[in-house]
Amino acid sequence: MDEVAGAIADPVRREILLMLRGQPMTAGQVADRFAISRPAVSRHLRVLREAGLVRDTADGRRRVYQLVTAPLDELAGWLETLRRPAGWQHHLDALETEVYRTRRERRDVSVSVSEKESA
Repeated sequence: MDEVAGAIADPVRREILLMLRGQPMTAGQVADRFAISRPAVSRHLRVLREAGLVRDTADGRRRVYQLVTAPLDELAGWLETLRRPAGWQHHLDALETEVYRTRRERRDVSVSVSEKESA
């Protein structure tokens, strides 16, 4: 997970991932979209490949890069834990649910008793 997080920490690499989301691209096609040198783009692609976020295949003399999203699953799961209530907040949410359930049950019993008395 750390390697994936490190790979996506760079804005150029994030942009490359977005570009590859739509379609596989050659290293040259990727490099043409940036104002940085081709060797610099090549280094970014290597970091993404080592993190497992892209896969490259040979097409003659060209390398074609394709996005691989599976390594993002572990990172996404960890990020989701940050969004969930933790500690006391989780317990207080459960308590609130129980209070509303108890009130609803008491109200239902009151209505039932009132109906019996009026009959």
